[in-house]
Amino acid sequence: MTFDPETTTFLIAGPVRIHPRVLRAMSMPSLNHRGDYFHGIVQEIRELLPVLFGAKGRQVILSGSGTAGLEAMYSGLLPKEGRVVVVTNGNFGDRSNEIVRRYASNVTTVSAPWGQALPAEAVRAELAKGDVRAVCVVHNETSVGLANDLAGIAPAVRDSGALFLVDGISAVAGIPIAIDAWGIDALVAGSQKGLAAPAGLALVHLSDRAASALHPGTFYLDLAAHLKSLEKNDTPWTPAVPLFLALREALLLLKEEGLEGRLARTHRLAEAARAATDALGLALFPDRRYASDTVTAIRNPDGMGDPELRKVLERQYNVLVQGGQGALTGKIFRIGHMGIADWPDLLVTFAALERILGRAGRVATPGASLRAIVERMP
Repeated sequence: MTFDPETTTFLIAGPVRIHPRVLRAMSMPSLNHRGDYFHGIVQEIRELLPVLFGAKGRQVILSGSGTAGLEAMYSGLLPKEGRVVVVTNGNFGDRSNEIVRRYASNVTTVSAPWGQALPAEAVRAELAKGDVRAVCVVHNETSVGLANDLAGIAPAVRDSGALFLVDGISAVAGIPIAIDAWGIDALVAGSQKGLAAPAGLALVHLSDRAASALHPGTFYLDLAAHLKSLEKNDTPWTPAVPLFLALREALLLLKEEGLEGRLARTHRLAEAARAATDALGLALFPDRRYASDTVTAIRNPDGMGDPELRKVLERQYNVLVQGGQGALTGKIFRIGHMGIADWPDLLVTFAALERILGRAGRVATPGASLRAIVERMP
């Protein structure tokens, strides 16, 4: 079978498969982005965004990738004085650390090895030293398939008075996020992950405290300017109009399913993927206690790298999963199961994976991975 992007079983860690309704929404003829019709679309998006975040507040839509959202958050909220703590245990935590260091001069990086749990005690120890004005952390580290336990550090962050700035790009609409209960001041989401919209938009949720603390950062990504324009259902600069149309439709689909419904389905798929991994005798990469619900990171079997495994999935079975990043390239593969991913996607992926491993003499009990999935289907 030749790889076909239009019919592939598409389970990478994002962007994710897009519903036909969302694809069709982008086929609208050109619109006047300063006209009443588009302003109505922006108003509808604003009314739907609390469905995505599971909380009311001030929310911004940026034309740009999730990284643009991070830069907007950090450039507009990192303090000019005092300390900033960045927490990292994966590739995207390292990325936040790089961005933060462009906008803050006194940065402490608290790190753990990739795939290990968030170093909560070390974070609390830094907060106890005082003068911490912001804590920056990734909620869901897709590079290693791990969800960080923000609830474990939230009370200490709140008591310190620091702003709690969270990269939720692959977490929003994929794993539960208690924005108000955890005292999150700013949370960045990406359109191409749990929401299952096209890549190219960043969505930022701001607490009242964060909105009041905004200061000029970058020109294009000035959150205060976007907030001011959104009050009139407008954008300060030319928006990516087709992506706004797709965003509205993806939000409507999420509303129809319900946020709790999407979170529950994503969790069931993740449990099934982990059970199927166990049934094949493969090992998860991260600490299992913190394994992500949006992406399952699996260690490559001994002697099998991307050419023997992931590339065969793609070229022979038209199944697309993702490899490792950085030092993990060729050592792990990652199966995404967020957005509108569903049971047939998982069954096809593990059937093909089991066939590849079986031909290599690596499957002790044929069919075990598929039974593990079927047993967990609703």
